[in-house]
Amino acid sequence: MSALGQPTTVTLLTDYGLSDSFVGVLHGVIAGICPQARVIDLSHGVGRQDVRGGAITLAQAIPYMPVGVHVAIVDPTVGSERRAVVIETRDGRLFVGPDNGLLWLAVESSGGPTRAVEISRSPWRMEPVSETFHGRDIFAPVAAHLAAGAPLARAGDALACDGLERLTIAGPRTHAGEMVATVAGVDGFGNVQLIAGAGDLSALGVQPGDSVRIAAPVGAEQVATVARSFADVAPGQALIFLDSAGRVAIALNLADAAARLGLRAGDEVRLSARGGS
Repeated sequence: MSALGQPTTVTLLTDYGLSDSFVGVLHGVIAGICPQARVIDLSHGVGRQDVRGGAITLAQAIPYMPVGVHVAIVDPTVGSERRAVVIETRDGRLFVGPDNGLLWLAVESSGGPTRAVEISRSPWRMEPVSETFHGRDIFAPVAAHLAAGAPLARAGDALACDGLERLTIAGPRTHAGEMVATVAGVDGFGNVQLIAGAGDLSALGVQPGDSVRIAAPVGAEQVATVARSFADVAPGQALIFLDSAGRVAIALNLADAAARLGLRAGDEVRLSARGGS
């Protein structure tokens, strides 16, 4: 329970997808230990083994979540020597997951770490521990005990915060009317989010109504209009805008920009202010 006696929120983010029972099993483990927890599924559609994409999604969602226990699992090296951790942040959140950088951006946005615990051998883990499903056997039970009010110090062994895995995201490169930016991710509508913000768009020297040429690694070049919303361009036309997370995004009105441009997370895109119409 929270300090105010309200049920603690547990959030879940994974790359498990929804076609298997993995997500349901996480819910079942948490419900068996802490049935009063409020569980919120942030996303289970993170790209498979895409640690960076999961980290970005988690960091963008966390500011809108109640302070609670936040489980994130994108774990390509499960079963290896990588650590399993709980990280407490200055705003009172507890992040649970693999120590592979996945948690780091959200930890930073929550004020930075104050304490960390290594939980691979937590007394709360489920035995026997599967080498391939630490979400069920380590992360979910530890999160549930914490949500039920158990103290963090009992979850495992203390870990120095300066030893945690960091994740850094390179920003765009802008020069002489061109910007090269990395694709952060693609949403279910095919909108392409870039690792760039409003300041980067200003540095490119464009404003609403201007044309920008988009060059992707594969696929034909595309001319887009800098706009505030989808309705500013005709159906099927391309636009560049600031999305709800404040990042620069590429979209097609009523169509799939990622499919047309052949873009996926990690690709680099070149935007040129010399695009013309």
